[in-house]
Amino acid sequence: MKLNEAIVQRIEEICREKNISVCGAALGGGKSPSALYDLAKGRTQCPKVVTIQRFCEGAGITLAEFFDDARFDDIED
Repeated sequence: MKLNEAIVQRIEEICREKNISVCGAALGGGKSPSALYDLAKGRTQCPKVVTIQRFCEGAGITLAEFFDDARFDDIED
């Protein structure tokens, strides 16, 4: 699995678990939702860590919790 795919899947999973929208999590972390939507649509191929961090803040989790998932164990180039 490619890194972007894993990140998008993880964002979607966390939103379902927390019953929040991507938009709500982004805004809660002080980030424009457009950065996350661009990532989800494949328009961003190299997401910034700060974008993921802001999502995590809005979702109420840490970066470590975000990346503590088996899908990140076997990332392809």
